[in-house]
Amino acid sequence: MERGVAANVWRLRATGGHRDRRHSPPREDCDRDMVGKKRGGPRRLALSEARGASLVLLYLLALRALVHVSHRRLLSHPPAAGPRDFSAPRARGYLDNITAIGPRPAGSPENEVVAVNYLLEQIRTIERESTGAHKISVNVQRPTGSFSIDFLGGFTSYYANITNVVVKLEPRNGAEHAVLSNCHFDSVPNTPGASDDAVSCAVMLEILNTLSKSSEPLQHAVIFLFNGAEENILQASHGFITQHEWAKSIRAFINLEAAGVGGRELVFQTGPENPWLVQAYVVAAKHPFASVVAQEVFQSGIIPADTDFRIYRDFGNIPGIDLAFIENGYIYHTEYDTSDRILTDSIQRAGDNILAVLKYLATSEKLAKSFEYRHGNVVFFDVLGLFVLAYPARVGTIMNYITAVIAFFYLSKKVIQPKTRAVHNLKKFFTAFGLTLISWICTLVTVIIVAVFVSVIGRSLSWYTYFYVSVFLYGTSAAANLILVHTLAKKFFYKNMNEQYLGDLFFDASLMIWSIALAVITQIGLCSAFICTLWVAFPLLTKLVIHKELSQKGATMKFVTMYMLGMFVPYVYMMYLSWTVFEMFTPIMGRSGSEILPDVVLAGFIVVMTTILSSYFINFIYLVKSTKTTLVTLTAVFVVTLILVCSGIFFPYSSDAANPRPKRVFLQHMSRRFHDLDGNVVKSDSGIWINGFDYNGMSHITPHVPEINDTIRTPCEEQAPFCGFPWILPVHFMFRKNWYLPAPEIILRSPIHFKVLSRELMPQNSIKLTFEASGPSHMSLYVRPHEGSTLSTWSLGNGVPVPSLGGDYFVFYSHGLQATPWHFWVELTAPEKHSDGIVSLAIAAHYFFGEDQKSPQLHALLERFPNWTFPSGLS
Repeated sequence: MERGVAANVWRLRATGGHRDRRHSPPREDCDRDMVGKKRGGPRRLALSEARGASLVLLYLLALRALVHVSHRRLLSHPPAAGPRDFSAPRARGYLDNITAIGPRPAGSPENEVVAVNYLLEQIRTIERESTGAHKISVNVQRPTGSFSIDFLGGFTSYYANITNVVVKLEPRNGAEHAVLSNCHFDSVPNTPGASDDAVSCAVMLEILNTLSKSSEPLQHAVIFLFNGAEENILQASHGFITQHEWAKSIRAFINLEAAGVGGRELVFQTGPENPWLVQAYVVAAKHPFASVVAQEVFQSGIIPADTDFRIYRDFGNIPGIDLAFIENGYIYHTEYDTSDRILTDSIQRAGDNILAVLKYLATSEKLAKSFEYRHGNVVFFDVLGLFVLAYPARVGTIMNYITAVIAFFYLSKKVIQPKTRAVHNLKKFFTAFGLTLISWICTLVTVIIVAVFVSVIGRSLSWYTYFYVSVFLYGTSAAANLILVHTLAKKFFYKNMNEQYLGDLFFDASLMIWSIALAVITQIGLCSAFICTLWVAFPLLTKLVIHKELSQKGATMKFVTMYMLGMFVPYVYMMYLSWTVFEMFTPIMGRSGSEILPDVVLAGFIVVMTTILSSYFINFIYLVKSTKTTLVTLTAVFVVTLILVCSGIFFPYSSDAANPRPKRVFLQHMSRRFHDLDGNVVKSDSGIWINGFDYNGMSHITPHVPEINDTIRTPCEEQAPFCGFPWILPVHFMFRKNWYLPAPEIILRSPIHFKVLSRELMPQNSIKLTFEASGPSHMSLYVRPHEGSTLSTWSLGNGVPVPSLGGDYFVFYSHGLQATPWHFWVELTAPEKHSDGIVSLAIAAHYFFGEDQKSPQLHALLERFPNWTFPSGLS
């Protein structure tokens, strides 16, 4: 192409910063593709490969550093507490005292007596010291109930005599409406549960203390629910919202949860609908951290977790805000979840936010009429933790479509002008569009192959302790593949075409992809489409601005500077968002089950992030003269990292006291008895059933405990419900690799009792069976109708049986102290001839605490596990 080119065409040459005074030889399509342009256009941009690659790398590193600084800064030195402000040191005192009780599973004396008495003692102290402006009422609720839920594939829950501690702070003259603040003081077995969820209860105690001492009157009541059975899959919140007399006055709620240990608390669910609630958080929160992206990811079911938010939403029909600590999820639900790992600054930050939002809601006119404001969803996201942007989803839809239309108009105008070359231009444009998509697909396939290879050779999770390994292994592979595909296309497919024209063409191709994504995601109805808006609007604006500036002298650095400044907003936000995503998802890979390849999941995330971050740098590949050095460097880093990973130098787990990354193992010493139709025992055995929480299974454990190896892998008992194993929850589809180590029979002080009370013939060939069960605080019931039989109704939930994945039925049972035997019935429609019976039932007793929790054999085995594991055991 001759030197006369269009002002919107870019060319970067490896000329050391000097103008290329040599005339280029004629090239195919150059003059025709840039028809109608005169000579004497803008100066050619000159930038070497080394300089260009360095600038891009420094740019991304600078954005990464900015995001890191914003995360750290927002956790350090919150405003000092004044006389009426939230006091983190006092809240820490509550936290230390609650965790000092030890593990607090529902039904244990530690949970039902010690923790409850401590809470009541602190509440009474707060009540005595409160001002005359408020009235404090306290109630201890012990509900019994049942419900079904579609979490974990679907199951039914039954609870009896569990515990809630409820406090109502209201104006002296009372209040008709209330806002609820919810935490839970119970924990999973074998963990002190500092972050999940003692710290939230400590924060709520201090908020209650602060509000009670304030002379400022509240317009509405604030109800503080300290629930004692959340880890029993949301039972206590169900008991409160469906049975407590105060529940009828609640118009909105704030739920405090944890998916990690400390850090910032993320607003990851709001609504449903009720955009005024998000606006309340936007106005009131002092240190905002919120994302509608997190909400849509969480509600998609990708993360195997749920919170009391679901109960209040589904059973109470109440809108709310769900917050959770997300930092350091590696030690969530482990013995390392101790109070000393939660920073006082983190407590201060959470207290400031929740106190401010509760005060705002308790004085808001909208709370009393919350149902009138239930219209539409809301788009919300924080900007580096400084402030939150929120607007109605319908406004976002309009903005998204307008942005997409402008982009399509800009692209179509470029393609169809001049009209005589429209077909030719379309061909070139869609070729570039297709090549961009092909490069993304090739990159994804290649990196996934690497991840599968690493998993197959037994080196999965090599990045679990050293996260940078995943970047060096999968990030460099993704970047190298993208560059390689476009370098080959440039060399062979676009051999005689002008680099400036190609750079412009591939920029437009990326803009087209983002514009289509914007339109499609908006049409689907996802609020996360705002991300695509950023990736369309800012690049398009940058392109239009640069178009007018390139003809000036010294355009090379000006072009690079303006280009990167124009891309600053979408790039810095995507880096910020990706940080949050990886902070949440990476620890989850250590507890995602034996069937998911964590390397494939993480590699997929990294490829997605790489393609997104590179989408508007692909054109640089066509603008620089060579990419050889960059490709060699990336390939070398990838190869060296792959060799080191294959050698096993990066051990997945860590026992570092300051920053542990434990491997989770669950062991149950069990005794099983299988009966025939006449009640005779046809099979019995005893052993220690072992589940690894990640894909690596027991491969790293075997060298330390040789008897735990693949020779004791146990098959499924096909004739029994849930393979004949005592699953605490219906997660059998996540843990298909099981190990069964023979062991002596358990000697229990409180054995389970299970019997049939009656068998009644009902109309329409139905049979009603009534049962009685008694045992420890936690039991599981498994039901499998035989072929030809149908479980039509039962006494649980709303009477409609909900099957789990696989077709069996699962019931999770728990009780507090002094519960009566559990009576229930099932009704089945059965064929007239059923010689093999109509249904198989099984019941398992789980000993979460007390003398029966760990047998001597189990205790001895647990002691042999290496210190980089967290082996949790029960009988």
